[in-house]
Amino acid sequence: MSCGQIALQKLGIKINNYYAFEIKPHAIATTQLNFPNTIQLGDINNFDISMLNGNKIDLFLCGSPCQNMSLINITQRTGLNGTKSCLFFKCVEIMKQVKPTYFLFENVKSMKNEDKEVFTNTLGANPIHINSALVSAQERNRLYWTNIPGVDQPKDKGVLLKDIIEYGTTKHEENCSLKKIAFIEKKKNNGMYVRVDGNKSLPITARGYAAWNTQFITDGNKIRDLTLSEYKKLQTIPEWYSFGELNKSKATDLIGDGWTVDVIAHILKEIVNNLTR
Repeated sequence: MSCGQIALQKLGIKINNYYAFEIKPHAIATTQLNFPNTIQLGDINNFDISMLNGNKIDLFLCGSPCQNMSLINITQRTGLNGTKSCLFFKCVEIMKQVKPTYFLFENVKSMKNEDKEVFTNTLGANPIHINSALVSAQERNRLYWTNIPGVDQPKDKGVLLKDIIEYGTTKHEENCSLKKIAFIEKKKNNGMYVRVDGNKSLPITARGYAAWNTQFITDGNKIRDLTLSEYKKLQTIPEWYSFGELNKSKATDLIGDGWTVDVIAHILKEIVNNLTR
């Protein structure tokens, strides 16, 4: 869904050419809806440098698949040898061909130490651990490898789940109180009740649902899933970003697959800072 492009736009960084590797039709359609000038290159395995028409690449962004490294998929945790997560090596191969000025790689903190060492040794950079909870209402521990100098931890904005909830069946109905919700009182439909007051959301997974269980909140004495707008807020996706006619399942799939925009913007802003120093 091009969260990198959202972050660059937020920073006011002008984009001459933005290339993307993607094979999901609904991901491509959504990106083109919001950023119609994106140049889609299709399957990363079919890349040829001639596709760039001789254009220089200034920034290389990579969020290679985490499915084989995450603790959430414990039965498929084959690490970088997995059929999906091994695409990391293809990303590195392409990066070496295009020779960008800056790079940024992202993946899950829960990967095995041996996989983390491969990332670090291959990229020649130590990972920076950033939890999205610092800038959003979501616990989302990620590692970021970059050659952008000066990147540090974001300041904690203190955002809680209660701050992004849209109360009531319509936004901001004042008669719906969420102050007395108990955390994990009981399970319902393989999900759970989540306390809103004073807590963060569980991480949104690549399938667009909170980790381990579908996440519900109580609202007006009823149980409901998070709204699409609330899912967007957990990833700090701006209101203007549109999913068009996508159903909620496909939209949250893209949200979970994407990045926390404000974390990416926090890292990329150091490009601007370094240019102005």
